[in-house]
Amino acid sequence: MDRVTKLAGQRAVVIFSVSSCCMCHTVMRLFRELGVNPTVVELDEDLRGEEMAQALARLLGRNPAVPAVFIGGRLTGSTDKIMSLHLSGNLVPLLRNAGALWV
Repeated sequence: MDRVTKLAGQRAVVIFSVSSCCMCHTVMRLFRELGVNPTVVELDEDLRGEEMAQALARLLGRNPAVPAVFIGGRLTGSTDKIMSLHLSGNLVPLLRNAGALWV
């Protein structure tokens, strides 16, 4: 859990992902199209990935725990929460407040 918290707090937007996850790719693409350059932690490519996946599953209350999106160091949620925020017009202001967007 400490590693997840440390990584999540290092940048404005951090996405915990698995390289073969289509929903992870969808979320990453959304952020990039909005002009955000998220830090992506590929759990299947990290030596402590399984440990982080278990910590994220506990935080999110579901498994699989990816994508797990942190904005401004706080857990925002997974695909459903990010898409809901985007469709309601609340994602961009959240990203601005976190310093991920300047426009």
